[in-house]
Amino acid sequence: MTTSSERVLLTQDDIRRATTRISHEILEQNRASSDLVLVGLQTRGVHLARRFAENIRRIEGFSPVVGTLDPRLWRDDPDVASGQPLLPSDIPNGVDGKPVVIVDDVLYTGRTVRAAMEALLDFGRASRIQLAVLVDRGHRELPIRPEFIGKNIPTARGERVQVRIAEIDGDDAVVLGREQ
Repeated sequence: MTTSSERVLLTQDDIRRATTRISHEILEQNRASSDLVLVGLQTRGVHLARRFAENIRRIEGFSPVVGTLDPRLWRDDPDVASGQPLLPSDIPNGVDGKPVVIVDDVLYTGRTVRAAMEALLDFGRASRIQLAVLVDRGHRELPIRPEFIGKNIPTARGERVQVRIAEIDGDDAVVLGREQ
């Protein structure tokens, strides 16, 4: 449900098309990688990673490993998530020598992704790390660039991009609103 101050940027159908396209792109860039690992960042990135894995299974016939990661302990701005309980991180069989795609809902400053790459080292040395995001909103503070993007949505700093995922929020949508 959106309020009068919110604007829907992506609908459920838009998100389905974007996740299907990204799944194909991941396969194209990781053609011979049946050991592919998708690592979803808590919380919405985890559900997007599971959707990519299901799409890849339907398209290619194999299911990539899906891991979960909460990178907040590795952030350089710990106030961002203070007071919230840490969520479990688990990557079955680690990442040693395997191609990894980090999956997140929104890419903004790049600090969460930097923290995720640092956290990933605790699970081994990946052969390559790529990044897939549903929304790239710009305003990078670090030199981080995703290989797979659902939609580039330029925003103002005072705006907030909210990704709604059916598994958590009851519906799929990307909504633009004002920072609280």
